[in-house]
Order: sequence, then C-alpha cells, then structure tokens
Amino acid sequence: MASILIIDDEVTITSAFATFFERTGAHVVARAHSGQEGIEVATRMLPDIVLLDLRLPDMTGFDVLGRVRELGAVVIMITAYGDIALAVQAMQNGAENFLTKPVDLAHLAVVVERGLEKVRLRQLNARMVQRGSGDTRFLLGSSPAMRDLAEQIALLSSSDRTTVLLIGESGSGKGRVADFIHRQSPRSAQPYVEVNCAALTSTFLDSELFGHERGAFSEAREPKAGLLEVAGGGTLFLDEIGDLDAHLQPKLLRVLEGKGFRRLGGTVEISANVRLIAATKKDLVNEVTAGTFREDLYYRLSVMPVHLPPLRARAREDLVELMGHLLDELAGPLAEAPRTITDGALEKLLRYNWPGNIRELRNVLERAMIMGRGQGAIDVPLLPPEVRDASGRGVEHHVPRSLAEVERAHIERTLLAHDGNRTHAARELEISRATLIKKIRSFGLTVRTR
Repeated sequence: MASILIIDDEVTITSAFATFFERTGAHVVARAHSGQEGIEVATRMLPDIVLLDLRLPDMTGFDVLGRVRELGAVVIMITAYGDIALAVQAMQNGAENFLTKPVDLAHLAVVVERGLEKVRLRQLNARMVQRGSGDTRFLLGSSPAMRDLAEQIALLSSSDRTTVLLIGESGSGKGRVADFIHRQSPRSAQPYVEVNCAALTSTFLDSELFGHERGAFSEAREPKAGLLEVAGGGTLFLDEIGDLDAHLQPKLLRVLEGKGFRRLGGTVEISANVRLIAATKKDLVNEVTAGTFREDLYYRLSVMPVHLPPLRARAREDLVELMGHLLDELAGPLAEAPRTITDGALEKLLRYNWPGNIRELRNVLERAMIMGRGQGAIDVPLLPPEVRDASGRGVEHHVPRSLAEVERAHIERTLLAHDGNRTHAARELEISRATLIKKIRSFGLTVRTR
C-alpha cells in the first residue's frame, strides 16, 4: 500500500487531499502543517510520495525538499500562481513535478500515480541489486503466476520418467527449463543430450535419434549409436518437436510407449531407458487438426505440458529478476563491465516488448555491458535505439487473465464502491439486480463494505 505525506500550512488543503486519497483505500495518508513537523513525520513514516507546499510558516519548501528526498520520497511541489519560477527551481533541485493552486484532484491523482510508478521502479531496481540465484527464479520470477509455474517445474524435476512438453515462443527459455529439470532430477548424473528437430533433414535426424547400421545409406560406412542410446539413463531433449518429420513420429511414439526402437537399417530391437523432454513454439493442437502431427503422439507428449509465457506477458518483478540473473551470468567473462542498471534504463527495458524474449534481452544486456566497460551502471545511451524509443505497452506488463476473471474482479470492485449495495451496483453495471445476485453466487463473491 502506497504512503503519502501532505505538508501544507492550510488545514483545508491537507484535509481535502487526505480525504481524497483515503477514500480509495489504496493509500496510507499523513498530514503535517509546518516544515519541521513534515520532516519529523517523514523520518518516522518514510513516505513514498510527499505533497509539499513551497511556502511554509517556519521554513521554505526548499529546506524540506532536500531532507525528504534523502529519505527516498518522490516530491510533488504545490505552489500559488505567482511562484512558477520557484517551482521550476524546485524541480531542478529534485522535485518530480509541481502543481498550482487550486489543484484539480483528478489531475493530482494522475501525477501521484506517475510518482508512485517511479517509486515502484526504484524498489524493483533495489531488489535486482540485492539479487541472488536459486531454483528457477532466474527464469521465472516471484510473481504469483510464476511461483505456481516454478512449483510445477519442481514437481516435474523430481520425477524420473514423466515426459515433459514445454510450450512457448522462440527464446522464452524452454531449453534452460529443460536443462534445469534434468539437473534437478534423479537422472542428473547421467547424460543430458539435446537435438533440434528442425535443424536436420529427415534422414539425418533419423540417424541422429535412432542410430544406423553400416550401409543403411550411402554415407553410413560404420554402425552408429543414436542419441536415444547415447542418452541412456539420462534425458533426451527434443527441441522444436513440432517440426518432426511424419515418418519419424510413429518411431518416437513406439519409444514413448516403451516398445523400443531399431537403428536405421537394423533388425535388433533396442530398449530405451531415457526420459524425454520435448519443446515447441507451435500450437500442436492446430498441427494435429491440420494432419501434420499425430494425435496419439501429441497425447503421449503432453502428459505434463508446461506453458512458458513470453517476456511481454510477465510481471515487471519477474523481468527485473531475470535481468539480474543475466547480468550475473554475463559478468564473469566481461571484466569491468557494469552490473547494475540505472532507473532510467530500467524503465526503457521494461517498456520494450521483447519479441525475441530471453535471447534478445540477453543480447541487449551483453552489448550494453561491453560498451559500458568502466562505467558504474548501464544507462539509457547504452541501449539500442529500438529499446530507447519503445513506447508501446507502457511500463505495466500484460498479465494473462480470462474474461471470467476480469468480470469477477470488476463486479467485486463495483460492489465495494457501493458499500455492498446490490441495487446501486447493478444499476452501474447496467444489469438487473437478479442477474447481479446470480453472478455473485456463481463467482463465490463475499460482498464487502468499506
């Protein structure tokens, strides 16, 4: 919950501002009517935002400005009409913004929210500086959605044979998750073998996976064990499984059914003691519908599907934790490279959509670290133009939510705004009272009052 301190000698103003922000229930609000009182309250409270009048009875707003900024507060100056020049000077001394009296409360709310966004950004950056690695946090993060995903991956890691299907856009970290699952599994001491199904022709992929006997094809001068044999006792990671050739799909299906396989050109049945982890950026359900991917193979692969969201759909705190890990990962071979990011650069990084996901983010940070050797932190000029100029989604990230979730949250907020009065809430929602009651029951809502 955000905290706001209002410092103004006019009681009517502090009361009006406090009532306005307290009414939302989203802020802790304190008031002070002199400079010294404001400094004392700020020292105890450590507010996120300070609304500060320039003219106070015991000292100037400039005297207070420096003190409260040292405590980490974002300061918004309030001035009379004749004090514009002083307000500009205050901004030069570190104030975030200034407003003139009489203050429009709607505009004040917008200015405060912008200030709070800066506070949140600063807090996120501080968390990145205090970062530490462990579990899958470097890939996922600590938001509720990512914690749930991490628990799912941890369960899979403890399993010995369960087939895993990783689904996500290119660069979303599927290979890193596959490697993590293997390293945390009972098979961690055994081989981990990776093959990209889209990188080889059908014949060569057949040979790579299942091996071949001498003379199986023109280049097969010696018998060769396939990766299913090489990975014996361990894990085989099949990347881009959606591109697996049609004639290889039934052979892989037999392996998943525990029936073994034969080398290309061979007659001996070989059993496979291997755990399979597959990954794809394709929608395999669509591939099945189109007839390019076997339905029975899809069901065998999707015992435990794991959906990895793209970076643009992850929460800001998740992105910041990922950046922290990548900075640590890159710092080893890059001597004297900066390992922190300025607030301004972090804001730009959070605004960008990251179409290339983790792979693109890693490249951007590596480039900035190379160019910024000897500098204290990565700043905006070290970022590529497309990141510096990004303005698409804003700092807030899209968090995937179903339509039902959105409707439930909106009804809950509307009921709260009307102190639980169903009639008034239904009128605002433009539905009947009976319909509202039905939705309250279906969503399992508890009608609260403020």
